[in-house]
Amino acid sequence: MGPLAGYRLIELAGIGPGPMAAMLLGDMGADIIRIDRRAPHGPERFDDPRHAVHSRSRRSVAVDLRRPGAAELVLRLAERADGLMEPFRPGVAERLGVGPEVVRARNPKLVYGRMTGWGQDGPLAAAVGHDINYIALTGALHAIGPADRPLPPLNLVGDYGGGAMLLAFGMVCGLLEAARSGQGQVVDAAMVDGTALLFGAAFGAFQAGKWQDARGENMVDGGAHFYNTYETSDGRHIAIGSIEPQFYATLLRLTGLAREPLPDQHDRAAWPGLRARLAAIFRTRTRDEWCALMEGSDVCFAPVLSIAEAPCHPHAVARGAYVDIDGVPQPAPAPRFSRTPGAARVAPKRGADTDQVLAEAGFSAAEIAALREDGVIGASA
Repeated sequence: MGPLAGYRLIELAGIGPGPMAAMLLGDMGADIIRIDRRAPHGPERFDDPRHAVHSRSRRSVAVDLRRPGAAELVLRLAERADGLMEPFRPGVAERLGVGPEVVRARNPKLVYGRMTGWGQDGPLAAAVGHDINYIALTGALHAIGPADRPLPPLNLVGDYGGGAMLLAFGMVCGLLEAARSGQGQVVDAAMVDGTALLFGAAFGAFQAGKWQDARGENMVDGGAHFYNTYETSDGRHIAIGSIEPQFYATLLRLTGLAREPLPDQHDRAAWPGLRARLAAIFRTRTRDEWCALMEGSDVCFAPVLSIAEAPCHPHAVARGAYVDIDGVPQPAPAPRFSRTPGAARVAPKRGADTDQVLAEAGFSAAEIAALREDGVIGASA
């Protein structure tokens, strides 16, 4: 089921973007085999696998990659796989015996995906870092937040946008090319590269002189009164995105400002004063009252929902934007396909599929028992 049904990929377990990339591919039907640590390293992130959204839609094999024989186990699995994804700093996979040259020597058609923050080369390649560091280097973090300081936009931009989605895209591109050429290749997915690409529109506008290199001075960074969030009388918030003139006219009409003489919509000098005017107006009603007046209108309006509220909104319910995983809601697979829809499956317990996957790969019962005796693999759940 799903457009990637029939493809098999190995995921060497990591954190952040690696698991999400594997989830994206697994949701779309790929058989993802995650090589988990043989034993827990510190506390599990979630006690209940139903809460591990980015760990869903794959199978788990518990392996201690530091043990003799572990690399050979991975290589044998790779012989029957279409791709492999690893999340380590440059050089680690090679030291473990599962780097791209060794893997692709066993399977030349395999697409080998590498997920790092800084990339496989360059002066920072070996440095540690997190999302906030990678997006800081691209100008994206500088552009986000109030005028007095940048604010990290969760870890959505570097880890998941610039990292996971670009790795998943790269793997699919590699698989498509390998189907034509019969040859795999290495995909170097770096969060710093992906973030720079995500920031491309603003970067291009800056080069053209149409983007101010300061926070809160541009149309979509909180500078404009017509593209902003506002507090309502009940302490909640709404989001306005009335960029186009016809949408702006509707905003003015529904807030009562259309009755007053106003500066031009794009007069930047007038933006602070108009933000203050709108802020005062929006504080006169509750969020739900503004929803009743504006939701579905040509204002380009939405309530700012809490995490708890989001799955319950009528639009999310109508589209099935959240799915039930054994009684726990999770975001549904995306994008949607008309003929081969994706599907989400609950995250596996660590090592739950060890024996089954190894048997499928041609390991005999005696070999599996020996690997377990030697501490290379953990017991299937």
